[in-house]
Amino acid sequence: MSRYLRPRNLDEALRELAEDRWTVLAGGTDHFPARAIHDRDEDILDITALEALKGIERTAAGLRIGAAATWRAVIDADLPPACDGLKAAAREIGGAQIQNRGTVGGNLCNASPAADGVPALLSLDAEVELASIGGTRRLPLDRFVLGNRKTALAPGELLTAIHLPQTALEGTGRFLKLGARRYLVISIVMVAGTMRLAPDGTVAAARMAVGACSAAALRLEALENALVGLSPRGAADRLDDSHLAALAPIADVRGDAPYRLDTARILVRRCLTDLAEAA
Repeated sequence: MSRYLRPRNLDEALRELAEDRWTVLAGGTDHFPARAIHDRDEDILDITALEALKGIERTAAGLRIGAAATWRAVIDADLPPACDGLKAAAREIGGAQIQNRGTVGGNLCNASPAADGVPALLSLDAEVELASIGGTRRLPLDRFVLGNRKTALAPGELLTAIHLPQTALEGTGRFLKLGARRYLVISIVMVAGTMRLAPDGTVAAARMAVGACSAAALRLEALENALVGLSPRGAADRLDDSHLAALAPIADVRGDAPYRLDTARILVRRCLTDLAEAA
């Protein structure tokens, strides 16, 4: 027989996770559709009452996004222009009802290759905060999301927050997505990027991430390194096929692998052009 528990504080939740195996429930926007046909007995740990996991706040080190913060909270938050891509991604995550319920942490823990939030957070150098009864640790986001439905979450751990460093909050950000239709659609390809300029007007730092073209969203580190020192208006012209070599798109009903790769190339170039204009 299934159990249901809704702890009132983080310590209680972590004690329960340390003692037994639970399915953690936040917004439930991925959990319930996955069980519409194939229901199963499972013990539910409902974390919606944990205030420590909510909210978005500026800190001395940058920005802290509570794991239970909703995508609507991201959209409504007063964030710097570097987070414009994150806000754009938030607007693409389902409709208004999903944005009001779905959480940032849930999107990461679900670890779908097509999760819109992951590339945007990768482009902001995000780290995840993982808590257990034994303490707290941090991981870069690209070491947390390991593949399709796979994360580095250890038994007894709970994702409690996402941290964005201050350096990543400087500059501007963008997010582009291709789907089979304009809204309410699973991504075929998505690209997120941020760009910060040096005092002389050249690119001081750029971060580019591509989603839905590999088992987990990827940063294009070779491209990022190649852009440093360039005029921002020349950034898009620097892109070549070698910068996309790490991508490994699949073929499915939404598009074959060559189509996805070609689309990724186009969206990366468009994103770089948009970033240059904004910068």
